[in-house]
Amino acid sequence: MDNHSSVPWASAASVTCLSLDAKCHSSNCSSKSTASSISASPETQTMRHIAHTQRCLSRLTSLVALLLIVLPMMFSPAHSCGPGRGLGRHRARNLYPLVLKQTIPNLSEYTNSASGPLEGVIRRDSPKFKDLVPNYNRDILFRDEEGTGADRLMSKRCKEKLNVLAYSVMNEWPGIRLLVTESWDEDYHHGQESLHYEGRAVTIATSDRDQSKYGMLARLAVEAGFDWVSYVSRRHIYCSVKSDSSISSHVHGCFTPESTALLESGVRKPLGELSIGDRVLSMTANGQAVYSEVILFMDRNLEQMQNFVQLHTDGGAVLTVTPAHLVSVWQPESQKLTFVFADRIEEKNQVLVRDVETGELRPQRVVKVGSVRSKGVVAPLTREGTIVVNSVAASCYAVINSQSLAHWGLAPMRLLSTLEAWLPAKEQLHSSPKAVSSAQQQNGIHWYANALYKVKDYVLPQSWRHD
Repeated sequence: MDNHSSVPWASAASVTCLSLDAKCHSSNCSSKSTASSISASPETQTMRHIAHTQRCLSRLTSLVALLLIVLPMMFSPAHSCGPGRGLGRHRARNLYPLVLKQTIPNLSEYTNSASGPLEGVIRRDSPKFKDLVPNYNRDILFRDEEGTGADRLMSKRCKEKLNVLAYSVMNEWPGIRLLVTESWDEDYHHGQESLHYEGRAVTIATSDRDQSKYGMLARLAVEAGFDWVSYVSRRHIYCSVKSDSSISSHVHGCFTPESTALLESGVRKPLGELSIGDRVLSMTANGQAVYSEVILFMDRNLEQMQNFVQLHTDGGAVLTVTPAHLVSVWQPESQKLTFVFADRIEEKNQVLVRDVETGELRPQRVVKVGSVRSKGVVAPLTREGTIVVNSVAASCYAVINSQSLAHWGLAPMRLLSTLEAWLPAKEQLHSSPKAVSSAQQQNGIHWYANALYKVKDYVLPQSWRHD
């Protein structure tokens, strides 16, 4: 819940910045004459003092942010879930081979939680053919029976996961290489519905054709990040991935600009029109409705095309959000509130929706999960770390499956917002004709959010991330 009372550590930080300002002022201005200092008007001196203090606050916050990013890497060895990634020593992992006919995840291949729906056959004369990329990794053997090089063509995501798997195979069995028996198929050798026709699937084996290795090979494919893996046959393993269009531009989380938030005044406002300082309906850690201030936009791009997940509830609410975004889910059996990636929410799950009559957040059952492609992405960050969009409670965070950890990671930005609120005569600066809403200026990912997205691969285990 928002805290509007005096914050002791905020005052202490302000004193620190003022002392830094004094030191800065002393060192920079020692060469100037006393007469020049006296000639400046009191208003000018005040504005200079405020500007110096703001710079000191920015430096202090940047230092805190750097410490919060670096400390986990210093004191927590990274749990590397893929070959060649992670800092520190690799932890020993107990990997269990798959058994014949087992699939991971245990869902239909074409669900959003697996490799996703079919998008259409790609032929050599198709516009999407240019999106397929050749794989010339020397650590991978391609059978290429057709002699056309088709087995080397695949989607970008498929190539990325396959290269990771090739490295894992060499680590697991020195001297053995990964064998690809089929990738993109242009000759219709598979069923009517196959991701091979889109370059999103591969059938694999080991170069020695030792079938006793195939169960572990399937496990390594899961660890490499393939979205659906099946030990389909004693002769080979089948793997597939999500389409590049579904994950390429935003591996993080956003809402559509047309989605609305409820202001404290009772007015509904499109997210594309929100401003920093707006107080919008949010949710506390125990599921209570509360109004919280928007302190920044982690991402804002009104022109970008993006794929979204749509969640429809039995009460008529519809939330449109990117797949990696966290959404609040009520667990009736354990009576607990959790946060789940949007593309992993299933029908019959319960999400929290604002009750029009009482204003409270109540569970409603999800009756339909769909997908839509729309223009624009907006990701406001509230002080509470949550926001109610289109009446559905959601997190402000994405990518990692821990609301508390994500909230902790954005602590420096909340600190900066608090310290700025304590600046003397802050209104004088904002009343300047040159002052423009930073939300309206922003076009893209916030620098701090972008830094967190980059560092996550090195400090967080793969099981914690949306991949």
